[in-house]
Amino acid sequence: MNQEIHIVLPNAISLTIKREDLIHPFVSGNKFRKLKYNLLQAKSENKNTLLTFGGAFSNHIAAVAYAGKEQGFRTIGIIRGDELFDKIEENPTLKFAQENGMQFEFVTREEYRHKNESAFIEKLKGKFGDFYLVPEGGTNELAVKGCEEILTKEDARFDFVCCAVGTGGTISGLINGSLQHQKILGFPALKGDFLTDEIRIFAKKDNWDLISDYHFGGYGKVNLELIEFINAFFEENKVPLDPIYTGKMVFGVIDLIHKNYFPAHSKILLVHTGGLQGIKGMNVKLKQKKLPILKSNG
Repeated sequence: MNQEIHIVLPNAISLTIKREDLIHPFVSGNKFRKLKYNLLQAKSENKNTLLTFGGAFSNHIAAVAYAGKEQGFRTIGIIRGDELFDKIEENPTLKFAQENGMQFEFVTREEYRHKNESAFIEKLKGKFGDFYLVPEGGTNELAVKGCEEILTKEDARFDFVCCAVGTGGTISGLINGSLQHQKILGFPALKGDFLTDEIRIFAKKDNWDLISDYHFGGYGKVNLELIEFINAFFEENKVPLDPIYTGKMVFGVIDLIHKNYFPAHSKILLVHTGGLQGIKGMNVKLKQKKLPILKSNG
């Protein structure tokens, strides 16, 4: 569903947001897209267990837990941070995942760095038996295939398509599904330049760019300016934005419009990749820091 954004903008530029956050109540946005073909593949391989990786407030962990339960899979989450093992009740994401049947294995941050190594995977198989491995963030070829379905025929009118970038799977799918006249802009939620190489693994076109100026200090970092922007956007448009991904992307696009980055009369599509479950956890942190909390539908 596409929703027009009614903000007064210079140079006759128009903004529309694609509400991927409304696809599914619990498997939100790009997580639904990324898991679609992976779950079909797991079933075709007769696997009954999904194993994946994530941090304390991971949208991916929550989505795998619920999708696994819905589709009849046992789910296992390898969680970064062994100090979290006795903090499930106070963590909305982990509590949700556990309530939907996910079994946790908490590992140190040092151990977690080995998550892509075959020796570490074999060790997990020795402990949990055979499983279908879903990568951290869900990004692989099947995930990109699912994200290629985000853009539809009605989106051909847009000149620019913008999305937040975590592991690079969503933007890769958007690039592959885009038309020749369209430019895809990604707004990384993490510091660093490593994402370009990750995206090139999957992207089949060169009509894209990364804009790395709007991570607000790094992954999971927020400040008062971003919080106030997200809350004002919600009040004006009734569209909740998560503070880790989409909120930063929308902030960046509107800032760039005012800096004349986009040509006059540009039609811009913002892709809302979901992630709203993370607002509860972020609000716990914001209260501790005596900052305003984020508004949402929930």
